[in-house]
Amino acid sequence: MINIYGKVRELAREGRPAVMGTIIRQAGPAPRGLGAKFLVMEDGSIFGTIGGGSLEGQAMAEAPKVLAGGRPETLEFDLTGVDVAETDMLCGGEVAVFLEPVFPRDDAHAALAGRVVKALQRGGSGGLLVTVLNPERWAADQAPKFFMAGDGTRTGYGAEDRALGAALGPRLGAILAKPQPVLLSAADDSGALLDLFVEPVVGRTVLYVFGGGHVSQQIVPFAARVDFPVVVIDDREEFANPRLFPDAQETLAMEFPGLMQKLPIDEAAYLVIVTRGHMHDKTVLEQALRTNARYIGMIGSRRKRDIIYRKLLEEGFTEEDLARVHAPIGLDIGAETPAEIAVSIVAELIVARAGGPSKTGGGIAVERGVKGGRTS
Repeated sequence: MINIYGKVRELAREGRPAVMGTIIRQAGPAPRGLGAKFLVMEDGSIFGTIGGGSLEGQAMAEAPKVLAGGRPETLEFDLTGVDVAETDMLCGGEVAVFLEPVFPRDDAHAALAGRVVKALQRGGSGGLLVTVLNPERWAADQAPKFFMAGDGTRTGYGAEDRALGAALGPRLGAILAKPQPVLLSAADDSGALLDLFVEPVVGRTVLYVFGGGHVSQQIVPFAARVDFPVVVIDDREEFANPRLFPDAQETLAMEFPGLMQKLPIDEAAYLVIVTRGHMHDKTVLEQALRTNARYIGMIGSRRKRDIIYRKLLEEGFTEEDLARVHAPIGLDIGAETPAEIAVSIVAELIVARAGGPSKTGGGIAVERGVKGGRTS
């Protein structure tokens, strides 16, 4: 989302109109999930994707009409019919794509995009982006679309509607707790029932990788490719080297004791512990357990993990604390090499980010996720 709305701001500065396409409804398998977006520029070029193939091609073909008319359109796609076999879309589901014009001559579009980008960059849960889907409520340059912050304040078109605010307020916390877009119906001040597409605007999830060894050097490019901003930390200058991690946003040389107090760890943070030794792992883990990080993972064999856990239990940590930890880290894919281990770790990060089933440490008796011990 941050890339799309960053691009909207850029288009506004350049005075270039565009059409934004968003997947607002999905039943069964589809190329991409709810909330996936792309922009179609006036010259036909695109930014982002809603899955490619004929679905995206048909949406692109409709974009000029939406831009010329200044009103949105909802496209319905049935990927289950017999004619699907003659296309490149073999997902077998049903998809609805909402196309909306974005006009740079209207300052409100740029302002709303800026508000979304700011919320995403800040980290944590920012608020809700609400789009009214009813075409009759859209007028040229005045799209009923607004941002509702965590404190209930609203900015954008339709923000002044008290009934919509009252309907969304009680649901705000629940939607942000499981950050997935939802379709809702709510009455506005006139009593008319409106269809709303509500997207949680959640701050970027920063991945902190502790340790700069061989496994980390494989994790970082994979994680960056799937949109994790990565920060690498090692206590050795030669391993905290930006040249080793060109895909990381930041590479820091820091002593492991006391480092969590110097990092902006919040509920959106992901922590991957892959240092060069198990005592360093323990030093980082005991600090990580005192944070509210969304994900904590630690590399190592079951035996080494159990040694660390026993020491932490002796020091006052609880089984509940340890149950937060993914250890051994990674999905169980039989990984052996640093690259394979990195794939298993990043796959587990993707599952955690998507809100899928959790495979945590669960205490000393939990089965391991990746083979082997340390390769960092």
